[in-house]
Amino acid sequence: MIDLTEIGQGQSGYALLAAQLEALLAGERDLVANSAQFAAFLFHELEGLNWAGFYLNRDEELVLGPFQGKVACVRIAFGRGVCGAAASSRQTQRVNDVHAFPGHIACDSASNSELVVPLVKHDRLIGVLDLDSPHLRRFSAEDQAGVERLAEIFLRLTDC
Repeated sequence: MIDLTEIGQGQSGYALLAAQLEALLAGERDLVANSAQFAAFLFHELEGLNWAGFYLNRDEELVLGPFQGKVACVRIAFGRGVCGAAASSRQTQRVNDVHAFPGHIACDSASNSELVVPLVKHDRLIGVLDLDSPHLRRFSAEDQAGVERLAEIFLRLTDC
């Protein structure tokens, strides 16, 4: 597991994670296989997560996809909660305290902060990548940029 707080400021550790993800997904293009691998990879490589996974766009509704962590909400409407906000706006949502987020959906009461990256390929929303943490303010701007880069790699190497 990479403790990103111990790596020097100039080198966040996300470059190493990017190289590892490229190798992990090499040779496989299936959406389910790659999203399952990516969720497990993030869950075990990033410190301080209690959930990592996907919600996939199914007829303008987010439906639970591969994930690591406790059981989760199965369906989320666009615009509802942090994941729904990311889906409807197509903008990453980095929330320091989910309990202060209007309309937050508490699938796991232990979650306190969240990072949700919309997954857009060929101008089509595939779904969202959702990371939850029991720690307040877990996700920094550097985390956001790093996870967005990892999501780009996932989209490039996956048929969806």
